[in-house]
Amino acid sequence: MVLIAAAVCTKNGKVILSRQFVEMTKARIEGLLAAFPKLMTAGKQHTYVETDSVRYVYQPMEKLYMLLITTKASNILEDLETLRLFSKVIPEYSHSLDEKEIVENAFNLIFAFDEIVALGYRESVNLAQIKTFVEMDSHEEKVYQAVRQTQERDARQKMREKAKELQRQRMEASKRGGPSLGGMGGRSGGFSADGFGSSGVSSSSGASSANIGITSIDVDTKSKAAASTKPASRNALKLGGKSKDVDSFVDQLKNEGEKIANLAPAAPAGSSSAAASASAAAKAAIASDIHKESVHLKIEDKLVVRLGRDGGVQQFENSGLLTLRITDEAYGRILLKLSPNHTQGLQLQTHPNVDKELFKSRTTIGLKNLGKPFPLNTDVGVLKWRFVSQDESAVPLTINCWPSDNGEGGCDVNIEYELEAQQLELQDVAIVIPLPMNVQPSVAEYDGTYNYDLRKHVLQWHIPIIDAANKSGSMEFSCSASIPGDFFPLQVSFVSKTPYAGVVAQDVVQVDSEAAVKYSSESILFVEKYEIV
Repeated sequence: MVLIAAAVCTKNGKVILSRQFVEMTKARIEGLLAAFPKLMTAGKQHTYVETDSVRYVYQPMEKLYMLLITTKASNILEDLETLRLFSKVIPEYSHSLDEKEIVENAFNLIFAFDEIVALGYRESVNLAQIKTFVEMDSHEEKVYQAVRQTQERDARQKMREKAKELQRQRMEASKRGGPSLGGMGGRSGGFSADGFGSSGVSSSSGASSANIGITSIDVDTKSKAAASTKPASRNALKLGGKSKDVDSFVDQLKNEGEKIANLAPAAPAGSSSAAASASAAAKAAIASDIHKESVHLKIEDKLVVRLGRDGGVQQFENSGLLTLRITDEAYGRILLKLSPNHTQGLQLQTHPNVDKELFKSRTTIGLKNLGKPFPLNTDVGVLKWRFVSQDESAVPLTINCWPSDNGEGGCDVNIEYELEAQQLELQDVAIVIPLPMNVQPSVAEYDGTYNYDLRKHVLQWHIPIIDAANKSGSMEFSCSASIPGDFFPLQVSFVSKTPYAGVVAQDVVQVDSEAAVKYSSESILFVEKYEIV
């Protein structure tokens, strides 16, 4: 097969975009493209037309034509398969099939065309690979950005330290011999709005070990200057004081532009907005019906899974966070005991202000200074965990998608799921299957419900609950004008009230009396990315 050029043109013959794959003069390609509309014959259903020297293979796309110009010696079946791939690439980079959108995204389309054909011959690539290649992810750029952010962070830190030093000198000069300002400005202690006040910086659940999301609460020159105009008090900004003091201090930092990290999980990122929105709605529904006591525990578990269509685990990562929220000052000094049997095999990391020896010996979370209370009315991150595996037995839900050629230019598709982690109860499961453009599936058998989204060219399969009593199901459908690669990648989303890692609280007691404290807890497992490619 020798593919001469690929073009997008209107039905009136106006060329919007053209890419040549072999050497030829400008006059030659313009002549070939100009001849195409003259060769079109009304009323015929063919998708190709020939001249003495070339073959035109085309596909209507609303008001446009996707056109390939090949030699007459090329294989027409391969030409049609290549044409289908070109037709799927265009909607990926153009939001609508009109002339204006094609022109605005011309360079991205040309880059994608170059990934499909090289020197006139079709490359062995699919749509997912084309998108990856066009993104041109650069490791060197990431390194450069990381170095730059580190330099900027160091510069800000030096600026704060210099401002502190200047303010300290002014305060000593104006209030020589007076009591020093205590509280939360130092590096050694204090709690932030989302965790413990420390000089560390929050990070993600990546491959490297990272601290729980925290932010240092540094009082800048402006805020300290305002504080110096008021008489110093022993209770001012005191650790473990009344909650309104902490809240007002946090509000002051926000008003002055200081960034306070937020530990709320982001919405799952995936190519399927339908799966992401369904998962976010289910998470909100689970959180809304929780009764919260004065001591409330929240366990968040997140999954990132990438599986191969022929089996095998390409990526599996489970990360989680345990947060503590106290609303009654009487329960500020407590110990949280975890079940030791559920923490084996995990990479565990406690916050720097948590007593690590106590946790290692007794699986109990408590402060290094037991005389200090936890902050009130604040979500405090105390424990983080991570689990990475390449073992297929770690995958909680397996999806088997089996498309096969039906001999009529289309495919019959069988999809089945099976719950491997039968201790979980998955809710609002959504499996999103991509489809060829403008091809409506014919669904024969299915469990649950399904919906065909014509605008997004996807089939959305919904299963309300998957548990040990309902651990498997299947769907069968067929599509015309399709090939097996059209139905990948599949996107999966779900939520569960049972955490994957199994981190559970055993008891909560007071530090002094070891009396049991009534507490509430909520657990949620959600998907950030779960795909079969």
